[in-house]
Amino acid sequence: MIYTVTLNPALDRAVFVEELKFDDLNRIKVEATYAGGKGIDVSRAIKELGGHSIALGLVGGFSGLELQGRLINEGITCDFITIAEDVRTNIIVKDCSTKKQMLLSAPGPEVRPQDVAAIYNKVARLCPAPSFVVMGGSLPRCITPNIYAQFIKVVVNQGGKAVLDADDEPLRLGLEAKPHIIKPNIHELSRLAGRDIKGLRDILSVARGLNGVGVEIVVVTLGKKGLVLVSEGIAIHCTPPRVRVISAVGAGDSALAGLVLSLSQGRSLKEAAVFATAAGTAATLTPGTELCHKEDVERLVPRIKVREL
Repeated sequence: MIYTVTLNPALDRAVFVEELKFDDLNRIKVEATYAGGKGIDVSRAIKELGGHSIALGLVGGFSGLELQGRLINEGITCDFITIAEDVRTNIIVKDCSTKKQMLLSAPGPEVRPQDVAAIYNKVARLCPAPSFVVMGGSLPRCITPNIYAQFIKVVVNQGGKAVLDADDEPLRLGLEAKPHIIKPNIHELSRLAGRDIKGLRDILSVARGLNGVGVEIVVVTLGKKGLVLVSEGIAIHCTPPRVRVISAVGAGDSALAGLVLSLSQGRSLKEAAVFATAAGTAATLTPGTELCHKEDVERLVPRIKVREL
């Protein structure tokens, strides 16, 4: 079973205006609301791609009920811990005249120690047994950055493969627990390395170093340039075709969903990397925080180019 863990979920509200004007009235042309957060996005994309996962996390308040209800309506199995405070709301504003967008991200609720204990105990006792557990994203207030490292340890103890998609200190501390897969983007990899990463050779060098400290699979997403996957015996760069990008929000989460679902189905690393690249690219064809569509992914898969590094 694939599980996802989202400690700081959000209701993502996307609004579209003809032209964003400051100190003036802006009339909304279109708006949409989605359940969001890295793990939740991965669960949503897995569902769209024909797979199944169980979404875990912390939700609270009326906004938390709305978030859970939206996921249930999408057919996603949820097993959340209920907390006292409301989940956060993120706002994405799309200026239709310039095609630019702005993301306003809220910090999230304050989480009590008993809430931390409850989600930890849930992750430590997963039933059915986990094949992959995807965790990542920002942390709400009062949760320390070593939480993912602790989750990774209990996932490994259950025979599961931990997948970490985080940044800064949660990523650095998480590496000490040796996750099976990490998926930084190029900016997150640069922050991890403490310098600007430039070029494929530089990415390969850093990824090989991460393999050397116990991370079996390193996937680095590169936006419109695709992704690089590095593991023992394989190092490839997958490049998508040029497409008309509508919104890049959720592309990395869609790519990770495609990768994990493919591996859970027994596909090779190369096949999984190609499918992940197609899923990430497909997400850019949809507006706001909408994720990939299966038909777009299937159409893109044959057009992904693969080069060995």
